[in-house]
Order: sequence, then C-alpha cells, then structure tokens
Amino acid sequence: MAQYTPAFLIPVYNHGKACIQVVDSLADYCHSTGTKVILVDDGNGQETKDCLAQIKASHPDFVDLVVCPKNGGKGLAFKAGVIRAKEMGITHVLQIDADGQHDASRVPFFFEQSKLAPDAMICGYPEYDETAPKHRLNAHSFANMWCAIVTWSRGIVDALCGFRVYPVEATYDFVTKHRYDARMGFDTEILIKLIWKNVPYKFFPVKVTYPTDGISNFHAVRDNIRISWVFTKLCGGMLLRIPLFILRLFTGSVENPPANINGPCNG
Repeated sequence: MAQYTPAFLIPVYNHGKACIQVVDSLADYCHSTGTKVILVDDGNGQETKDCLAQIKASHPDFVDLVVCPKNGGKGLAFKAGVIRAKEMGITHVLQIDADGQHDASRVPFFFEQSKLAPDAMICGYPEYDETAPKHRLNAHSFANMWCAIVTWSRGIVDALCGFRVYPVEATYDFVTKHRYDARMGFDTEILIKLIWKNVPYKFFPVKVTYPTDGISNFHAVRDNIRISWVFTKLCGGMLLRIPLFILRLFTGSVENPPANINGPCNG
C-alpha cells in the first residue's frame, strides 16, 4: 500500500469549547509527527463556529476545517471528513469525539496497531469511570448483544465507541456508495457493514469520561429507538447472509466476518 499517512477526523456539533481542549491535547503529537486534524463543522450555530475558527487560527499548520451547510448528523459529517481525507492523500483516519470523552494518550498506540494491520479497523472499547450515565451503559450492552446476533460472532467487544482508526480506501468506498444511518446508529452500522465487507477488525481499550462541557448529543429515548431500527435493518441483512455464516461454521472460513483480535491495554 501507499506510505502510511494517518490523520484525525473530528465531527463537531455543539461541542466547540470542548473541541478546543481536544485539539490542544493532540497538538504535541501533530507537531512531532506531521499528523493532520480534519475538523468537520456539522451545521453548527455561531458560537461553535467561532470556536472552530479559533482552533484553526491557533493551529494553522495541522488543522483543516470542512464546513457542512446544515446539520446532517455524525454519519454525514464523517463522510465529508473521509472525502477530504482522500483528497489529501490520507490513508487512515482516527475518528475521535469532539466532546473530550476519549483518552487522547491512547492515540500513539492505536496508530501503531493500525500501521501493523493497515487493512483493519482498529476499534476502541470503553473503560468507563464514574461519570458514565446509566442509559449509555445500557445502550452499549444492548448494541453488543445485537452485534453478536447479526454477525453470528462474539468478536465485537463494543459497537458504539467512536474511537476508531479506519482505512480510508475501504471506508470511502462504503460512505460514498451506500446508504446508512447518519445519526446515533452510525457507529454501529458502519462497523457491522464493513465487517460484512470483510474488513478485518481489532479491539483495544480506551478510557472514557462523559463529557467535559456537560453537553451530550445523545437522547436516551429517541436515539435508542434509532439504534433499534438500525438493528432491525441489520437483521434483514443478516438473514441474507445465513448461507455464508453456515459455510464459515463448517469450513472455518473467515470470509464473513473476518477474524477479530482483541488486544491488551498496554502497547
């Protein structure tokens, strides 16, 4: 493959102040490695736009800003960022949430694992602290149960954590050619469908706190319904793949889904 060239991809909606801290926490790494940050303004109001402009002005050497004309959800913001990454010649993007919930100290380890397995998604699974809301914990348990059903596999450690390194080529092909949930079902749907397309995956832990600015875009009732609808659609896709799953069981083939290798916390 081409030279390994990673970047950060940060969709931003209503987390402008927290995003300033997130990018500041990445600054030393970006300066020392030349890694870029792609911020995606997902149709924000003026206050958040001002924060994003401040970030770009403070870090003009490594921050690129993509502006969506209106709010389309994380999935469409992610798509806009992946398209920009491909235009920039980026080979891999680490999607990190703008609210500061992910432990940025894990970045070097995740990029290291991605470089060792460049065709794979390198996925985070959350190590929660006392700030984790109960409804978020329940949502993760619900999603993980259904992932086992739609993949006939227990290899998916967590379906909702957005801290993931994606190979740009396979991801670009997916987001530009397929329909998918653009909002809270996005992280789950893209994970399952890329696995169905035989993209390998590995899981490693990342510490998670909720959120630094007190703002959450997750709404317990609405978004759990949305995630439930995503799994309803995925169950339909699973039924079409039953012959492949049965073939895998009898032959040991990893054609669908690919093997998952869970990794230790310390790299």
